[in-house]
Amino acid sequence: MDDTLFASTFTLSALALAAAVALLPKARARLRLSRAKHRSLAGHSRMAKRLASLLPGYAFDEAQFFASDAAPAAVVAQRRAGFARLCAVLGERHAKSIAMSAAARGSISDLQFTGSYRVPFPYSPYLREHLKLGSFLQAADGVMLEDLDGQRFFDLAGSYGVNVFGYDFYRSCVDEGMALTHALGPVLGAYHPCVLENVEKLKAISGLDEVSFHMSGTEAVMQAVRLARYHTGRRHLVRFCGAYHGWWEDVQPGPGNPLPPRETYTLKDMDERSLNVLRTRRDIACVLVNPLQGLHPNKGAPGDSSLLDSGRSAGFDRAAYTAWLKRLREVCTERGIVLIFDEVFLGFRLAKGGAQDYFGVRADMVTYGKTLGGGLPVGVVCGRADLMKRFREERPADICFARGTFNAHPYVMGAMNVFLRRLEEPAVQAIYAQADGLWDARAARFNQVLAEAGLPLKVAHLQSVWTLSYTQPSRHNWMLQFYLREQGLLLSWVGTGRFIFSLNYTDADFDTVLQRFVAAARSMQADGWWWQDSGLSNKSIRRAVLRETLARKWQELLA
Repeated sequence: MDDTLFASTFTLSALALAAAVALLPKARARLRLSRAKHRSLAGHSRMAKRLASLLPGYAFDEAQFFASDAAPAAVVAQRRAGFARLCAVLGERHAKSIAMSAAARGSISDLQFTGSYRVPFPYSPYLREHLKLGSFLQAADGVMLEDLDGQRFFDLAGSYGVNVFGYDFYRSCVDEGMALTHALGPVLGAYHPCVLENVEKLKAISGLDEVSFHMSGTEAVMQAVRLARYHTGRRHLVRFCGAYHGWWEDVQPGPGNPLPPRETYTLKDMDERSLNVLRTRRDIACVLVNPLQGLHPNKGAPGDSSLLDSGRSAGFDRAAYTAWLKRLREVCTERGIVLIFDEVFLGFRLAKGGAQDYFGVRADMVTYGKTLGGGLPVGVVCGRADLMKRFREERPADICFARGTFNAHPYVMGAMNVFLRRLEEPAVQAIYAQADGLWDARAARFNQVLAEAGLPLKVAHLQSVWTLSYTQPSRHNWMLQFYLREQGLLLSWVGTGRFIFSLNYTDADFDTVLQRFVAAARSMQADGWWWQDSGLSNKSIRRAVLRETLARKWQELLA
């Protein structure tokens, strides 16, 4: 071989080897990250977003709506009759509420969205055409809500988690708070004197040094992440598969977000490989934890819009989740990663000191919202002093700007002041003291009664937050929410995936809810929606959905 050619070949080989060696650490880091992601699409946000753009929409006609599971003609007839009766009863009983909702729907985008996603999308058009619902209410008292027709419901929606102690409790917080701050009124920029007391109480509750006020939980999480990035000089954040932290880009990767994820790692909850990622990377600013995920680790909020079969599952293991949080705390401390507890949903529900006290784990920053405002909109960040500072004395142009026109609004601060004072009352402390035992016993009784009634249902719970699961294969579980409404049990638009009880439910209230729940489920069962066949399984249902989807996609390609 020519010496020049040999030298060139040797040089190229050496360069290739050097490049491979240089890339090896990056390849290892990438592999470690991939293994820490959940195997489902929920753990692979880029892939999930691409798939969402390809998924074709299709709608069942009348025949398919009632027989998508290939039920026999007699069962289909039962379903048709039951559905017609349900539509007639709800339509007559709630006529005024339905009429106002219909008038508003064309102008309120939220109504259009929630109305379309109460059930899986193939069923939605036919259902919306025939089964009308009201979205307007006129009164609340105790654990009851009242619509425009004077029809009363037990509240199982919980105002998305706001309603911890009952609407009367918050109504009085708002009334007293506005009276407290009325002389100042809606003056913005300055602070009402009650703000200082609020800050001191929040510091005591959170065990942290400083406080900043915002107008929503989403905004509070945004600020906590911004501050973590600012002080660590790192860009990436870690969230765990299925967790919700608001609707902004960095914490909601995948479907539902117009932008692809950029600086977010979505890892598996309660998994050693996720801890390995945190131990070995140098680009992670913070870890976000939503303690609600202890009820359904690595699964998203269980809404009925995704209830295609009976594969929904949930379960809370307090000891296991506590052990996970403690290990997570240790790794974050070792690596200088900011641990943020997002207690916007659960804060002040589990304990006065929130999830930090409930699980015995201290975070570097905590975000609160919802119930803390005493019934008015609010977001709060509590954090260590070194993390909360928004500027650097030695670099005056290097700031982390965050201001909001309505931050620390006097009326909100007044309602918060009343709320925080009431947390210290013996009656509220007694509620917290008995909450775990009370709700454990109620859930156990609920499941016992369902089993004795031969109903294919069971509940899992994290204290007063419950999720319903289905124990036999079915494509029509999502119908239960409408039978529950007929029985005067009102759920949020996500349906049976989330029951949120307020802590003022008496034993008598709970007994009535249980009786009505059983009546609703028996009615649905009698109408044939839980028909069973030896060939019907969750796997066969998923295969049928896949065939339907591919057939529709093929039609799109041919069009």
